[in-house]
Amino acid sequence: MPSPVQQDPGQPRMRRSLGVKDGVAIAASSTAATTSIGIGMGSLAAYAGRQTPALLLLAFLPILGIALSYARLNRTEPNCGSGYTWVGRSIGPWPGFLTGWVVLIGNVIFMAYTGAVTGSVVLQFLNKLGLHSLWGLRLDPSSTGISTAVGLVALVVVTVTAITGVQAATRLQMWLLIFEYAVLVVFCGYALYIGDQPFSLSWLNPFDIGSPQALAQGMVIAVFIYWGWDAAFSVNEETRNASDAARGGLIALVAMLGLFLIGALAFQRVMSTGELMHNGPQALTFLGNSLAPEPWASLPLAALMCSAFASLQSSVIPTARGALAMARDRTLGPVWQRVHPRYGSPAVGTLVIMALAALLAVLAVGIPKLNDMILTAVNSIGLTVALYYGLTALACAVRFRSSLRDGVVRALRDVVVPAASALTLFGLGAYLVWDYATMSDHFEASPDNGWFMLLLPALFILLGLATAAWAKWVRRAPYFRTGQGTDADALTLPMDGDAGGPLPRPVES
Repeated sequence: MPSPVQQDPGQPRMRRSLGVKDGVAIAASSTAATTSIGIGMGSLAAYAGRQTPALLLLAFLPILGIALSYARLNRTEPNCGSGYTWVGRSIGPWPGFLTGWVVLIGNVIFMAYTGAVTGSVVLQFLNKLGLHSLWGLRLDPSSTGISTAVGLVALVVVTVTAITGVQAATRLQMWLLIFEYAVLVVFCGYALYIGDQPFSLSWLNPFDIGSPQALAQGMVIAVFIYWGWDAAFSVNEETRNASDAARGGLIALVAMLGLFLIGALAFQRVMSTGELMHNGPQALTFLGNSLAPEPWASLPLAALMCSAFASLQSSVIPTARGALAMARDRTLGPVWQRVHPRYGSPAVGTLVIMALAALLAVLAVGIPKLNDMILTAVNSIGLTVALYYGLTALACAVRFRSSLRDGVVRALRDVVVPAASALTLFGLGAYLVWDYATMSDHFEASPDNGWFMLLLPALFILLGLATAAWAKWVRRAPYFRTGQGTDADALTLPMDGDAGGPLPRPVES
């Protein structure tokens, strides 16, 4: 029986061939700025109104603290399990497992609803080309059922590309990013210039948001919109230098802030709050039609389609690799650690994730409107993202608490900022749990029903605790005795396709 820090010698090895540019491509694609701007600004406007830009700036502060915590932990212990491994060692195996679990479940849910969003964008594109029905079936982009069916095809396509290797996938994502960001910057910049809605400094004032509940809910949605930059840390074992992952994630995060602010301001220069909320996932299409004639008006829609595909693909990659790290510790089953002999990727786990996302997408068809499905998914994922981000930042503060004796700069970097970021996200999550629990007096499968919104993340966490109990007492995973995950950097991995020796271990400082 292999120890938790060893790889079965019969298993193919994952290849180290990625650099900073690849990390940026994976992180930026996973964050999906164009998709977030295209479909997320309407959700933010529902809570923050014209203060959406202020909310994005405010939410960036704790997220930056989380990112710095990731970078600090990654410098000491690079691992594709990231938060799962770090929280397990620093706080304990149960919260560590829960961190890995909510990442896995959150990404599966994200892929399920993003598949439907991708399908909706494809249908919008077909409508633009004059195709509104096929074989008597109306191609309605706002229909959850039709959008999901098209999205399932997209999910299969991106899964195949993810299996054939991360390097090929990141090359494709980089070209998609260049195209969509160029379109986004040009159209949003033009909207800022010619928009007829008067700009106001109150747009940048978070104190003008209507209520504490709206602020908290908007913050959680904004955290979700930023979510994805940490995907760069999931390919440590395929990255030439562990610091490349940190640089890639941080570069992508700062770029996302700039793009989100430009997008939010541009939308508000062209649309009223009511128009922004009404258009929902078709807001970017509305923007294109407002600014340019065809065929130029279709460019934002094409960029949104590229972003949706890239986001799906970049979600598959970190999810499968996080499950790989957990499977090595026997906290998940052995199926998750099977590496493809040719492509060096966790192919079976990738297929399982795709199947789970497809199943969830089909079940979500019961929510008839695409806008409602998106809001339900965003709220549920936002709470779980706040939980695992907060746990990871707390792990950083606990692990490096000795830095409190090493001067102000180190204390701020290693303890104070991570702890403050963690407490901010925990506070937001706790407030929303209380708000959801008290806002409704009956249960209804609707995004404005508090019990329904609370039920979904509660089920995710309870299922995670049950899976952890199975791993501890049935699989007898050593992780639950030590809290220490797979030491990925002690494995012998080939360098650029060659069978190199073990990589040097990082020095903890």
